[in-house]
Amino acid sequence: MPRRLMLLDTASLYFRAFYGVPDTIRRADGTPVNAVRGLLDMIARLTTDYGATHLVACWDDDWRPQWRVDLIPSYKSHRVAEVVVGAPDVEVVPDALEAQLPMIRRVLDLAGIAVVGAAEHEADDVVGTFASHAGFPVDVVTGDRDLFQVVDDARQVRVIYTARGMRNLEVVTDAVVVGKYRVLPEQYADYATLRGDASDGLPGVAGIGEKTAASLLGEYGTLDGLLAAATDAGSGLSASERAKLAAAADYLAVAPAVVKIVRNLELPTLEEAGAQLHPVVGGARAELERLATEWNLGGSVRRLLEALDGNVGFHN
Repeated sequence: MPRRLMLLDTASLYFRAFYGVPDTIRRADGTPVNAVRGLLDMIARLTTDYGATHLVACWDDDWRPQWRVDLIPSYKSHRVAEVVVGAPDVEVVPDALEAQLPMIRRVLDLAGIAVVGAAEHEADDVVGTFASHAGFPVDVVTGDRDLFQVVDDARQVRVIYTARGMRNLEVVTDAVVVGKYRVLPEQYADYATLRGDASDGLPGVAGIGEKTAASLLGEYGTLDGLLAAATDAGSGLSASERAKLAAAADYLAVAPAVVKIVRNLELPTLEEAGAQLHPVVGGARAELERLATEWNLGGSVRRLLEALDGNVGFHN
């Protein structure tokens, strides 16, 4: 069986699980377990359906890195619950989900699933680094279109896009990105910079929407090429477009560094991280089965264990 790496944008998935599974599902002490159950079912299905042999749950060690905020202060500012000096700010997370995060980490650990984060960086950056350096095909699972910038048919990197739900997963390749946005994946970060993204607090360039951004990048290739054209009197750029770009000069000087996913973090290798999937045996399996009962995780633990048992043939 050929090797295939799956990279989870873990927060994207556990938020989706939390809102997609009724929070009336609780353990004996009243703590909801809907996000735990939902995430485990997602992992069981995804690894089986897409033939993953290696898996990394990429983690937000810092969901809003200060270096990005220093460049664009509005970056994710609407999601800040509490500003913390000298440490990552506290994100707005429902209490009922926050209570489940230690359980999620515990179950992933017992299942032998690698969890990797990086100081002062988001899970997207961990995804970008692994995806850019893996020596075999990669599936990135996310509901965040920012990660479309890592799609690369030549390197066999694609996105399994969850925005329409787990029953309507979309496999995003070069052609899908072009079909959706009329830009290539390698142009996507420049496109997002121009267009902006209210969900991330990125203002974009006033007066330049999706269609204009795509058209300009189709004409000039990159943001750098577009900005060079804006200062070239002989280019075909209109006076109106020059004025819009000039008005956004300060933003455009810093936004690319915020929008572009980091691809060169110093991370453990897949082997060091323990990314290769394997059946859960011995004490870890017994503890998982015990927690399945104690925490009211229903059949989710069983389905995960069966999915990992099914991977045994990949590693003989």
